Amino acid sequence: MANLNKVLLIGRLTKDPELRYTPSGTAVCDITLAVSRNYTTADGKKMEDTCFADVTLWKRQAELCTEYLKKGREVFIEGRLINDRWETSDGQKRSKLKIVALGMQFLGRPPARDGEKPPAAEHEPPEHHEHEEQAASGSEDHPPF
Repeated sequence: MANLNKVLLIGRLTKDPELRYTPSGTAVCDITLAVSRNYTTADGKKMEDTCFADVTLWKRQAELCTEYLKKGREVFIEGRLINDRWETSDGQKRSKLKIVALGMQFLGRPPARDGEKPPAAEHEPPEHHEHEEQAASGSEDHPPF
């Protein structure tokens, strides 16, 4: 029987990422994504359900995450599930599902930095000219196509 352990998420960071390093010098960053699902109930009421997913990024992805992502920024994560297990100070065993990122893609535009104007739109809407409107409407002798 084949097994598959793959997670695909699009969500927003719940706080700014913080970079740390393992004793051997490997970069690691833990983030939490808020992943929302919008739906309509049987009686027509619009609802939103939000799931919070803990994600761990390693090496260059961890460094890029802390360099370019901030709280509220949207990101796509591709990863795999792991079962994180630990024991509390009073001896209780705990476990939690987490995601280890295998790939990451920044979505949307980054927020403007303080004092900066947001970047201009890539394409400005075309100017409206009266003669173009007349040509587009055509006439009986000259159809508009």
